[in-house]
Amino acid sequence: MVFAVAVSLPFALLILLALGLVWGTGQARAEDTASCAGTSLVEQLALSDPEKLAAARAEAAAIPNGSGLLWKVEKPGLTPSFLFGTMHVTDPRVTEMPEAARAAFDQAGTVVIETIEILDPAKAQAALLTRPELTMFTDGTTLTSLLNEEETEIISAELSRRGIPIALVSRMKPWMIAGLVALPACEMARKAEGVEFLDIKIATTARDRGKQLLGLESIGEQMQAMADLPIEFHIRGLVETIKLADLMPDIMATMTGLYLEGEIAQIMPVVLAAGPEELEDDASGYAAFEERIVRMRNHVMAERAAPILDAGNAFIAVGALHLPGKEGLVALLQDAGFTVTAIPANPGSL
Repeated sequence: MVFAVAVSLPFALLILLALGLVWGTGQARAEDTASCAGTSLVEQLALSDPEKLAAARAEAAAIPNGSGLLWKVEKPGLTPSFLFGTMHVTDPRVTEMPEAARAAFDQAGTVVIETIEILDPAKAQAALLTRPELTMFTDGTTLTSLLNEEETEIISAELSRRGIPIALVSRMKPWMIAGLVALPACEMARKAEGVEFLDIKIATTARDRGKQLLGLESIGEQMQAMADLPIEFHIRGLVETIKLADLMPDIMATMTGLYLEGEIAQIMPVVLAAGPEELEDDASGYAAFEERIVRMRNHVMAERAAPILDAGNAFIAVGALHLPGKEGLVALLQDAGFTVTAIPANPGSL
């Protein structure tokens, strides 16, 4: 799903789950729109190698707080708040929140997403224009000057297929292009039609209902996180994302299916288990991405979320990959003195 070599997985998988940004809304060609119809790698492994699937699930089970999308956040004397993991896509199965999450959202007085700047594209664009170096080469460097002959051929061919001359994007940072080509055609088509992805839908609904709406980060901070990764990582990510084009529908189906089941920690182990062997041989790229894009941002989010949670009655929605792990948001909020408990999809008593 959106999520070869391990260096490409962050661009296909983590960009959509962890970064909270949207790249481009270019039109998809009609003949490409079926490319979202992938088959879950969970289903494929269950038939071809059930032992590998069992090992992937066992690995995921060892990750703290790896199951569950909705978490109740409590502290004595406060109205409970809720933490909800999102997936930054427009798939209607994703944008329709589970019943328990809808109930928690409805009763919340304050709603928090990663960045509220996504609600005003013009304002977001203006903010980025003040720091063009985050998304563009500003020192005379061009994309092609960083590529070897094979890489240039691979990237040029993919961009040409999309009707984009490589010269047109030659000053754009590689990760911006990777974010574009990693999106499946159906996502591109829905975004071109103006369909809101889950985080925006949550925010616009909150605003329309008069709830207090807050953000934990700025778009500039999110862009800076991507820019902090080595340029070599970005180039490899772009090339390998293009090479994995045929696998992307299956990876997308896998990520979406596991997300809907709330099995967030299973996503990476399953994709690695089902993918080419090279995936497991090059984990350094994923480790760097996870450190800067997930772990470091988790700490920032937890620190900024704490005073909001101390006021009570909040609904905080962030990319689901920020929830699991020893330094995931669930654990960090527990360390900060909150009681954080997983809530099942069916609400019962919140």
